Amino acid sequence: MLKALIVEDEYLAREELTYLIERHSNIQIIATFEDGLEAFKYLQTHKVDIAFLDINVPSIDGMLLARNIHQFSEKPHIVFTTAYKEFAVDAFELEAFDYILKPLNEKRIIGLLAKLEATHQCHVAPPEKVRAKTINLVKDNRIFVTAVDDIYYAVANEKVTNVFTKEGAFIVPFTMSELINRLPEKNFFRTHRSYCVNIEKIQEIIPWINCTYQLKVHGIGSEIPVSRSNIKAFRELMKL
Repeated sequence: MLKALIVEDEYLAREELTYLIERHSNIQIIATFEDGLEAFKYLQTHKVDIAFLDINVPSIDGMLLARNIHQFSEKPHIVFTTAYKEFAVDAFELEAFDYILKPLNEKRIIGLLAKLEATHQCHVAPPEKVRAKTINLVKDNRIFVTAVDDIYYAVANEKVTNVFTKEGAFIVPFTMSELINRLPEKNFFRTHRSYCVNIEKIQEIIPWINCTYQLKVHGIGSEIPVSRSNIKAFRELMKL
């Protein structure tokens, strides 16, 4: 069973979140705090799987608490529950699992809880490096927990990477190499220094100049180049 703590200084908000978690999940709430520093002290000696954090709490705020939690060798999932939407990108950089704006929406909370429990159930470590089944994408200061299988392709953009799904364009605040390192190797191929494609989304392979290819993916009009240096590996992969 997943164990969680809540850091929230408003009594009614704390009670509402507790009620929703207990009603819609099997997650066990093992502690609640009104004060960020007290929560941090508790985490020094107690392990939790999930930390629900408000940002505006006494002593140390939720964002600073999250930065400290992020340094733990075994990190709990961090879920922000806050009225402050302007901290969403900062939360994303801390690899927050989700960012829920107040007032709490019951349907939104139900979806979040289901994803948390599904992530826990799927987390069986194989001998090789574990690759995440979901990834946090940012758009309009909101974080979207997205299945990696829903990614169509990605394009490097200096220190960030643009990621495209059927829902549109998003960003992740790390480089293309860092993104690829988080994606399952069998599904994603780096076609070019600046491009990566989900091979299961490829619809058309178009012969191009200098014996290269342009790729089209299902439902998205963009063309993705395959560089000359990656042609051999691409042909082998696609059995061309």
